[in-house]
Amino acid sequence: MIYDDMENRITKLFGIEHPIVAGGMVWCSGWRLAAAVSNAGGLGLLGAGSMHPEVLREHIQKCKAATDKPFGVNFPLMYPEPEAVLQILAEEGVKIVFTSAGSPKKYTGWLHDHGMKVAHVVSSSLFAQKCEAAGVDAVVAEGFEAGGHNGREETTTMCLVPAVRRATSLPLLAAGGIASGRAMLAARALGAEGVQIGTRFALTQESSASEAYKQLGLSLQEGDTRLLLHKLAPTRLAKSTFKSKVEEMEAAGASADELRAFLGKGRAKLGIFEGNLEEGELEIGQVASQLNGRPIQTVAEVMNELLAEYSEALGELD
Repeated sequence: MIYDDMENRITKLFGIEHPIVAGGMVWCSGWRLAAAVSNAGGLGLLGAGSMHPEVLREHIQKCKAATDKPFGVNFPLMYPEPEAVLQILAEEGVKIVFTSAGSPKKYTGWLHDHGMKVAHVVSSSLFAQKCEAAGVDAVVAEGFEAGGHNGREETTTMCLVPAVRRATSLPLLAAGGIASGRAMLAARALGAEGVQIGTRFALTQESSASEAYKQLGLSLQEGDTRLLLHKLAPTRLAKSTFKSKVEEMEAAGASADELRAFLGKGRAKLGIFEGNLEEGELEIGQVASQLNGRPIQTVAEVMNELLAEYSEALGELD
């Protein structure tokens, strides 16, 4: 346990060694990434948002075969086939579910009834209070630095985490803009008991994202991402022809229907999974610029760096 000087509810809740969760990212978080993070002592999540139900079942089964450590599933509540996913989670004996993009009241009771622990991702202290009322086991406070879909509040992690800490007594994970041990220590100082990391794990060897996407992510500079698609679901995107066109449309006052028509279907798959860096939707966090010039690392290498840097930063405070 890296927080060895304090009682850690996150590690106890999920039965893990280190309070580090890999975000369940679309087109990145398959069984290889989830199993690798879990085997390294964190909590790996499968990204159900980009999987048809039977594909999710396959990834759960492969993850079980690849690790004997706890892992979970990230389940966006806007998923078009929620009942099918719930059935698979129950049939496959999944023990941990992270929900997002919807009301925590909707399925938390059902998940608990089927023996699952539930964490819910929030972008405001108000939603954190709703999570506590709904009976979730933990909350993830995700600031707008994060990649992919974001809250409309556009609250930074540095502001959101202490606000959520004041608003709820639930075990708390910080997310958004975290890719180093020093950021983990900062999150702890703000009141978080662990972290959820997306972008850094999305760019590892075990991520199912394309090589082209990973290389782009490791070449981004400050300012190369923007939060766009505000009239649909605010989404942080990396530079591309698609991103530039969305910026132009939003500046010209495009309606939600016009943006939806331009977006079409399969844009995230095209960009992240298939590697079309011009026409694809390249979801990635602001923190990618801190990884500029790094090689594509293994999950084990990333975890070792996170833990070593956390310990080093903690020692500097003594």
